[in-house]
Amino acid sequence: MNATLLAVALSLVSAGAYAAAAVAQSRLAGRTEPGTGVLRMLGRGAWWSAVGLNAAGALLHVAALNYGPLTLVQPLGALTLVVAVPLGARAAGRRVGRTEWRGTALTLLGLGALLLTAGGSAPHETLTLPEALGVGAATMAAVAGLSRPGARPGLRHAAASGITSGVASALTQTLTVAVTDHSGGPLFSWRLLTVALLVSAFAMGGLLLSQTAYRGGLGAPLAVVTLANPVAAAAIGLALLGERLQGGPVSLVLALLGTTAAVRGVILLSRAQARNADRDEVPEGPAPVDPVPSRVVIGSPRPAAVPEPVAVRAGGAPHP
Repeated sequence: MNATLLAVALSLVSAGAYAAAAVAQSRLAGRTEPGTGVLRMLGRGAWWSAVGLNAAGALLHVAALNYGPLTLVQPLGALTLVVAVPLGARAAGRRVGRTEWRGTALTLLGLGALLLTAGGSAPHETLTLPEALGVGAATMAAVAGLSRPGARPGLRHAAASGITSGVASALTQTLTVAVTDHSGGPLFSWRLLTVALLVSAFAMGGLLLSQTAYRGGLGAPLAVVTLANPVAAAAIGLALLGERLQGGPVSLVLALLGTTAAVRGVILLSRAQARNADRDEVPEGPAPVDPVPSRVVIGSPRPAAVPEPVAVRAGGAPHP
């Protein structure tokens, strides 16, 4: 098996692990009060199950980054949402809807087009120490801006989670390539230590930010995470790591069409999952009272040859 196929296979399994973790996190977030602290959450077995699944997905993702470029591996992360659809439907005890199938088909079609345009060579360039520090500073500034109080906190936290996860992947590739390089360079250096610390900080930060984002539901936040992650990683790969799309102008057009199809598919999936989440959260109980007073005709308790009907409102007051 060549490097490209191995990177794709590892990415597929990684997406499955990340999808299972996202479903577990969403269910845990739905049972957690908004004011619950991190320490209390760490005492729950469901949290550690999600952490374990995320760790498995991360290890597989790191292995994929060792064999494929960011422009190939990161877009395959959209499969996380595709896999999460049937898993989430099964957890909720329902069937996958027509809109979800359409979104899945468009996402897969778009990813197929992107795979045809992505560079297939194994990565060989790494970030320098100033580049790594610059990327880390820009990422922290973006997260700080997205984490400020304001409207749509779930989507903003999801965007911050996707950015930090994408940057962590780019830094992880630098770390992996540098460690596995057989050029005879030093195994430990200030550059690798700094990159390793940034990877740890951004990976944990992305996990906590996604947990916060999923409190409002799984669909839309997971879609934002899925889109922001490859955008951030691909931007670093194209701007700093010398990655290129193969095929020339025709490849660029195909990549744009594939991106459009994948984005449309992810949006459809997120909307469908948001509707399903709202439907599942409808409280069971008596039907709501009609705001327009209804009339009920009852018989008078006075004995009479012909009972005289009296119209009363639903609240009990007689209607003139």
